[in-house]
Amino acid sequence: MDFFASAALLLTIPCCLWNTESRKVYSLLTVPNPRFWGEWGPDSFCSYGFAHGFSLKVEEKQGAKDDTALNGIRLYCPNGTTIESKVGPWGTWTRKQRCPGGFLVSFSLRVEPMQLAGDDTAANNIQFTCSDGTGLMGRGLSWGEWGPWSKHCRLGGICGMRTKVEDYQGVGDDTALNDVQFFCC
Repeated sequence: MDFFASAALLLTIPCCLWNTESRKVYSLLTVPNPRFWGEWGPDSFCSYGFAHGFSLKVEEKQGAKDDTALNGIRLYCPNGTTIESKVGPWGTWTRKQRCPGGFLVSFSLRVEPMQLAGDDTAANNIQFTCSDGTGLMGRGLSWGEWGPWSKHCRLGGICGMRTKVEDYQGVGDDTALNDVQFFCC
């Protein structure tokens, strides 16, 4: 390899690695009311900056069939990309909701209590607070109760997430999204 080819290769390496570097996380946002079914998906991060919007994957009410309600959460990053962790197979994505100024800094989860002999849905909706004080309520379902708000990101905003989702059960009661945790950078 000649000198110019070697120099060109070295100059391209730093530009391509920045997306794979991990973010510096200083806080984990959680709420005390999630359900316990399912497995955690992978951590997912915006490559830089903080998430400024979100959309939800929601299965509408199924009537006599099995309901799952909230199946996924998608965050919108400042460079136009989206991130997701584990997502259930049911439902459709809602329209994007965006902070009018700033970025996401805290959340609250709407969760249906365990139904014992009934149809469990677990998480049904989510709402966020933006750094400018605006509240954004998700377009999920109304079953269950809103739990307490998470702590706020103090030095920055929400930059990543992971979700706990129950996989398709085959027979029985499916719940899909049960819990979510957000990372503050």
